[in-house]
Amino acid sequence: MLLIAVLVACAWFLTLDARHLLRSDEGRYAEIAREMLASGDWVTTRYNGLKYFEKPPFQIWMTALAFKAFGLGEWQARLWVAISGAAGLLVTVEAARRWFGPRVAWLTGLVLIASPGWNLGSHFNSLDMGVSGALAFVLAGVLIAQHPSASPDQRRRWMWVSWAAIGVAVLTKGLIGIVLPALVLVVYTVSSRDFALWRRLHVATGLLAMLAITEPWFVLVSQRNPEFLNFFFVHEHLQRFLSTIHHREGAWWYFIPIGLAAFLPWLPLSTSMWGVARSERGSVGFRPILLLLTWTASIFVFFSFSSSKLPGYILPIYPAIAIIGALALDKLRPPQWSRQLLIAGAFVLCALPTLPILARLGSPSTPNVLYRAYVPWVGAACVLAFVGMLVAWRLRSGHLHRSIAVYALSFFLAETVLMRGHEVFGRISSGADLVARVEAVAGPQVPIYSVRLLDHTMLFYLRRTMVVVEEPGELEFGTQQEPDKWLPTLDLFQSRWRSGPPALAIMSPQTYELLRQQRLPMTSIAADGRRIVVANFEPAPK
Repeated sequence: MLLIAVLVACAWFLTLDARHLLRSDEGRYAEIAREMLASGDWVTTRYNGLKYFEKPPFQIWMTALAFKAFGLGEWQARLWVAISGAAGLLVTVEAARRWFGPRVAWLTGLVLIASPGWNLGSHFNSLDMGVSGALAFVLAGVLIAQHPSASPDQRRRWMWVSWAAIGVAVLTKGLIGIVLPALVLVVYTVSSRDFALWRRLHVATGLLAMLAITEPWFVLVSQRNPEFLNFFFVHEHLQRFLSTIHHREGAWWYFIPIGLAAFLPWLPLSTSMWGVARSERGSVGFRPILLLLTWTASIFVFFSFSSSKLPGYILPIYPAIAIIGALALDKLRPPQWSRQLLIAGAFVLCALPTLPILARLGSPSTPNVLYRAYVPWVGAACVLAFVGMLVAWRLRSGHLHRSIAVYALSFFLAETVLMRGHEVFGRISSGADLVARVEAVAGPQVPIYSVRLLDHTMLFYLRRTMVVVEEPGELEFGTQQEPDKWLPTLDLFQSRWRSGPPALAIMSPQTYELLRQQRLPMTSIAADGRRIVVANFEPAPK
């Protein structure tokens, strides 16, 4: 058990710098933290030098502290999400142990590490895992506090853990940090008719703990930026949920295939998990399995009805599903586990014939050579998973739980290989290869224009901000507050470009072709499939 834990921890944390940052979330949140550390302003968050109030700053603070302690880099940018995922896993395991025993706890950890959604989310720098890790503490705190053997002091302490975690969730991603737990508790108490639960939640002292965490920043940022309250609460919460203002709409079934893919290795357990869900029928008092089901369904439905959808939004449901999956695994007999292995093995074998199709894909921004470079990684991951299943098959009769552990670890490592191999796409996506050429021809005082393109990753790798031109994208609010920091039209940019001091500009190939046809003087100094960097002067020869 200890050896497995060490292996997982090494793969979990030591691969954080194996990939360049991806657009847009990874580059965005790394750059906001970099600018926070450089400016010393830990209250007013800025992105590309402009006010940026789309999200609260807790994860930005943690990333900035990682940069301060360890320097700027990819693993430092991903460190907090990796810690959030690992901490969420451990506290979920503890909740499973308290209610269902050490064997189910161990199985819960195996289910969660092998779930692609939780694994990927813990290695991708976005706010989704930060808030999901906090919400895992909310769920676990409530479960442990409501255990029949919990003393009054234990109940109070674990409920304070839940309330504090709600505060962290709110300070990470906004009001969903409290809306989701409140929704779950309302649905649970109505469906279970366990209204006495509310008297055991320590609401008064818990709210004080939550407010002690959240209010200082909200007060300070509102005092320094009067425009904050309307933008944050109306635009970023009400309009995001009720309208398509952020252009992230999706059908009502959007999260169904995402949820299935994120739990893929354990899908054959679905029938057994349904049996677990029915096992509490007729029970009285607190019903932990019903709470887990309510947590999963309420969050899933909430985001399914939202007009704004992204794959990471449903990450908070996986700890609850992991416990239910572990309970199903704990009740499996060898013949049932054999069917699980056969189904999973068939799936992996069916994936192998798709490799030639993958090798033929490509586009101008993602050329075919990248897909061909990724094929061996996908093949290696499939082989690793299949070999693991063969070993698990040999162990299935006499050592069922060892077989499950081998199966889970093989999928976990296969997913790690897939993420590592994705660097063939991530490197060109990040633009990091262009940085050396840019720095060679232009010093830090030379302005850089971002023309109709907000390049989220190059901002971080260049360690500097740019002047946005014509299409501010998500920086629209910031440009409204500080209009002198951007150029609202392409004509104004061209005028500045022709008559101004030496400068660089980053743009898409399409924008470059448009400006070239308009005879704008440009000297190309670096390019990849996604962007072109040009100068309005002739660089000195190397």
